[in-house]
Amino acid sequence: MDKTARLFSLMDALRRRRLPVTAATLADELSVSVRTIYRDVQALIGLGATIDGEAGMGYVLRTGFFLPPLMFDDAELEALVLGASWVAGQGDEELVRAARNVLAKVATASPQDLRDRIDDIGLWASPVGEDPGTAFLPHVREAIRREQRLHMGYRRADGEASERTVWPIMLAFFERVRMLVAWCELRQGFRHFRLDRISELTMPGDHYPRRRSVLVREWRREMRIPD
Repeated sequence: MDKTARLFSLMDALRRRRLPVTAATLADELSVSVRTIYRDVQALIGLGATIDGEAGMGYVLRTGFFLPPLMFDDAELEALVLGASWVAGQGDEELVRAARNVLAKVATASPQDLRDRIDDIGLWASPVGEDPGTAFLPHVREAIRREQRLHMGYRRADGEASERTVWPIMLAFFERVRMLVAWCELRQGFRHFRLDRISELTMPGDHYPRRRSVLVREWRREMRIPD
């Protein structure tokens, strides 16, 4: 992890806590030395972060750093919390951590500390439960983000198995199914693949030849979905 990424990770770790946290705890969470935490805290303070505390006593981040002051009405806050809770229930550990970090950043970037309201919002999103496709979620998201091919083993509903190389363009989250939208090289057309029917998945690392935004527009036209 480079220094910039480490500093952001340290900020996230501090945002999630309202009580002082020791350098040793932070070092264990970020897999670095205590001395590195001491240096990074000083670097953040030098950049303007309002961190109280000192070595041996623990650190706490005061609200309002990095993000501008934000104000949310009740409905907006409920939408944020419900949306983050739904994302956290999708079985993708990276998205779980990201959802928690989003709420922590929102809470501590506001003029009024919102953590108590967030913790007692009164809304709950039921997790969708795990399925065999859950393990592939991070890889599919990365391939979509990087516009890279995927090679996969796939089994249709009737049991027929095939090997596919696809250009992933979109991932849809339904109540019990995650669906990959992709251009299929075998079928030379857009196809929809359930993640729980993928038996294996590899990322060769090469980019597909067309921009994802163009493919999405073509898929929408084919599906007759208005822009």
